[in-house]
Amino acid sequence: MMRVFCRGDDEAAEAVHGAALRKVIVYLGDYIDRGLESSEVVDLLLDHPLDGFEIITLKGNHEDVLLQFLDNISIGSSWLQFGGDATLYSYGIPTQGGGTDQRSLENMQAYLLRKLPARHRAFFKSLRPSHVEGDYFFVHAGVLPGVPLEKQSEKDLLWIRGSFLDSQANYGKIIVHGHTITPTPVPEVLSNRIGIDTGAYSTGVLTCLVLQDNEKAFLRT
Repeated sequence: MMRVFCRGDDEAAEAVHGAALRKVIVYLGDYIDRGLESSEVVDLLLDHPLDGFEIITLKGNHEDVLLQFLDNISIGSSWLQFGGDATLYSYGIPTQGGGTDQRSLENMQAYLLRKLPARHRAFFKSLRPSHVEGDYFFVHAGVLPGVPLEKQSEKDLLWIRGSFLDSQANYGKIIVHGHTITPTPVPEVLSNRIGIDTGAYSTGVLTCLVLQDNEKAFLRT
């Protein structure tokens, strides 16, 4: 028996086999950006894991951009536009009045390199692109149709939208994903995928998906 709990871009899986109990929590990524407590979220994940659970943390596109910005300021203006300013604020870093000129971005990068705790950087670099539990493939954004799951590129796993969302392909496993906010604050359940990002940062609705055998249920805030 497998029981899976999913929260927004976060997942929790509990697998039971006979008398042995295996408990796994799988988080779907996007721990940062848009929220002014981004750094506190990372601290919470690192300092307060649930006892008795195996923790799997997946990478989201927002963590991907932060890591890119540490090495290359060219992505900085895009990052600021989709929530990076909130993350910088959470680390006590001024955003230069929102300026995106080269000097402002260089200053922000320098501040981040100094103020980002080493364990946070290690956490971001340790994030996995995907995880499999039973008949389910957990990923941040989705997969590219026509490509075997084991050969998917990290870029697609973190960023894909249109071709994945429009596809009716059978992937061999049901894809559980976030990244794209559902049209209304309810999850999307299709034959080949389950989208559970109900846009909690803007709607206030955080959705938990519970999977057990062939049954599905949802918990919502």
